[in-house]
Amino acid sequence: MKTMVVSEFKAKCIAALKEVQRTREPMLITLRSKPLVLIQPAAENPAGKQLGGLKGKMEIYGDLIQADSADDWDMLA
Repeated sequence: MKTMVVSEFKAKCIAALKEVQRTREPMLITLRSKPLVLIQPAAENPAGKQLGGLKGKMEIYGDLIQADSADDWDMLA
């Protein structure tokens, strides 16, 4: 993982962000030799395309409509 001091990042911000996008590797920005922020590339799949990704991988057991009995709720009180 590449590291960059915050003063250098300030001067080369756009170039650094483009490098993270191009290489797909995170970059650690440091301040006084201590980690300040980690820049990571955005996910390649937008959230909308992930919808339905678990289709067919789950199974429902029992009745989802039927409410729990009153005894179950009394236990929590």
